[in-house]
Amino acid sequence: MTTPAGHIHGTDVKVSHDLLAAIGGAPTASTELVVDAQHVDKWFGKLHVLQDVSLQVRRQEVVVILGPSGSGKTTFIRCVNHLEKIQQGRISVNGHLIGYREGDGKLVEDKEANIARQRQEIGMVFQRFNLFPHKTALENIIEAPVQVKGMARDEALEMGKALLQRVGLAAKADAYPAQLSGGQQQRVAIARALAMKPALMLFDEPTSALDPEMIGEVLEVMKELAREGMTMIVVTHEMGFAREVADRVVMMDEGRVVEEGTPDAFFSNPTNDRTKSFLAKIL
Repeated sequence: MTTPAGHIHGTDVKVSHDLLAAIGGAPTASTELVVDAQHVDKWFGKLHVLQDVSLQVRRQEVVVILGPSGSGKTTFIRCVNHLEKIQQGRISVNGHLIGYREGDGKLVEDKEANIARQRQEIGMVFQRFNLFPHKTALENIIEAPVQVKGMARDEALEMGKALLQRVGLAAKADAYPAQLSGGQQQRVAIARALAMKPALMLFDEPTSALDPEMIGEVLEVMKELAREGMTMIVVTHEMGFAREVADRVVMMDEGRVVEEGTPDAFFSNPTNDRTKSFLAKIL
């Protein structure tokens, strides 16, 4: 349950829409088509983990990817961020190729500096929180804006505090990760990703490592981001979130996209046999 203006149920957080926009609540995508993946293939050795995957995500759209373990969901979003290299096809984010550039009529891998610059437009939240254990929650959030973007420390601190307030952790600014619950650590990780004001947020099963009672607090933050218009790709097994928040649901199996549609159509009337059997097992 979430009430307007950024109030997350179970906390005393109230953040104005002006503040949300100032700290990155408004999407910064510069193109209508934020993600354009075309005929992507990826191998790990002889294992063909992505097979001719094409997927487009428009500005302010929330796309949820479902599928069994090993279907290629996580590999795909890691390719969107060029954490994994693709062997065929192309992926553009916010209007430019990710990880590659055109050269002599073919794609060649881009310079690392250019790839790092492109990644600044993409926020990613992992299954594990990957926070710096020796830094406080606030220090974790401001690290990249200061070190990568060159933001003034005073400005970064103000933004970091606002982001902690936004995710319901204003009182935990000076806490270290070991002093936080799993759900709190994941919310800090979300705030850290938002600190770079990304055009796109990627979530890789962000609740899978959490105890059941902590899942809701993370999903509420994600729902709030969706309401604010953040463009998002979410890999998850949370069917309730997919039904409530997704604009489109995509089913992957054995490295392929086998079905996609609105939540109503996907859950009520799936057309692919693999989708039907998958949903029958988990619903």
